[in-house]
Amino acid sequence: MAAPAPTDRDDRDTRTGGDRKFLGRLPLPERRYLADALRTETVGGVLLLLAAVTALVWANSPLRDSYRSLSDFHLGPAALGLDLSIQHWAADGLLAVFFFVAGIELKRELVAGELRDPKAAALPVVAALCGMAAPALVYVLVNTLGDGSLAGWAVPTATDIAFALAVLAVIGTSLPSALRAFLLTLAVVDDLFAILIIAVFFTSDLNFAALGGAFAGLLLFWLLLRKGVRGWYVYVPLALVVWGLMYNSGVHATIAGVAMGLMLRCTTREGEEHSPGEHIEHLVRPLSAGLAVPLFALFSAGVSVTGGALRDVFTQPVTLGVLLGLVVGKAIGIFGGTWLAARFTRAELNPDLSWPDVFAVATLAGIGFTVSLLIGELAFEGDAVLTDEVKASVLIGSLIAAVLASVLLKLRVRKYQALVTDEERDEDQDGIPDIYEEDNPEYHLRMAAIYEKKAADHRERARLAGAPRDGADRPA
Repeated sequence: MAAPAPTDRDDRDTRTGGDRKFLGRLPLPERRYLADALRTETVGGVLLLLAAVTALVWANSPLRDSYRSLSDFHLGPAALGLDLSIQHWAADGLLAVFFFVAGIELKRELVAGELRDPKAAALPVVAALCGMAAPALVYVLVNTLGDGSLAGWAVPTATDIAFALAVLAVIGTSLPSALRAFLLTLAVVDDLFAILIIAVFFTSDLNFAALGGAFAGLLLFWLLLRKGVRGWYVYVPLALVVWGLMYNSGVHATIAGVAMGLMLRCTTREGEEHSPGEHIEHLVRPLSAGLAVPLFALFSAGVSVTGGALRDVFTQPVTLGVLLGLVVGKAIGIFGGTWLAARFTRAELNPDLSWPDVFAVATLAGIGFTVSLLIGELAFEGDAVLTDEVKASVLIGSLIAAVLASVLLKLRVRKYQALVTDEERDEDQDGIPDIYEEDNPEYHLRMAAIYEKKAADHRERARLAGAPRDGADRPA
């Protein structure tokens, strides 16, 4: 029997030999994973927004001294080199959980997701790289012309997926799954290069003994996974030891979380519904999105907002470079990189979407909250005043990007709603969206039976209502 002829909506996965359009329909397992992951991130993003607002209000209220006292309060075993402030614990400790989840996401994308196939991955990877390079270039240009510090070049390079999803939730816009997947892939690649930037550019003097111990712990972690050893009581203590050794080595402690996340197996074997990596991510993601990241925001976003501070954001080269990098650099970099990659690879854009949709998502990616705040703290460590100014510029830049993206997305909200409704329609109620069963004969037979039953019901209602039948009593 001849195969069905491809249509304009034929978005088959490139991994099966079909031609998959850019921003085309996701494979069903990928769509389900995406929906589950983004649902948690959206809730976490709302908590992140609340934590950031709480920090700003607290730090600018009559109780501001209590905020500083709590943030600077030290605890932890000094003998192990871990007598840290609460703000430091949030940045180096809690964010290790965030980067652990990021490591699992990256591993899954590489072995089972959008980054598995080099051809399919090329376009979002190029877009993400351009979306990191352009903000850095904008920052360098502004600070070169304004005689500012180049130390903060990496601050505007990151995208905060949770914050972006929270903005979508607040403005009531639900993006089609293809756009959400594109945004998530951008964020995953962003996280990867943010990890590399932190590891390479923000590593202090190395303690090789502690670093060797951390690597030995990671090797043991990997061997236990390979042997199939199970039990949180084995891995959690080991993870804490590895984290402590990594912190004392001079390498940023969050790298330990990434490394352990990358070691998890993210492919399924016979008899498995979910891979171990996906199972652990499902357990840990709520902890990351609902606790770790909001607490980091609570102790990092509390900057003093005065008229002079706001003026400095728009006039000082360092802060202006960060702001323009997020608002202008991100949008131009991602959109320009996507357009150029599509042009040179001859990728065909999904006909249901258009290039203004890509630009709106690129603008939304200018929200660079969590990792930008972290890199800002690392880049200007020791200069509390400049650190707070950079944080203020990250907050204001992210806010401006969120407002601009909201306006652009609202212009297309009806189109998005129609696409989302089409994606989620399941008239035969078999748990699979109808759009994924267009080539399944059994689906069409089920739908025929459903419509025949409805037609019979309507004919019976017409008979009971006394409607004329077979043309009787019709006017001449």
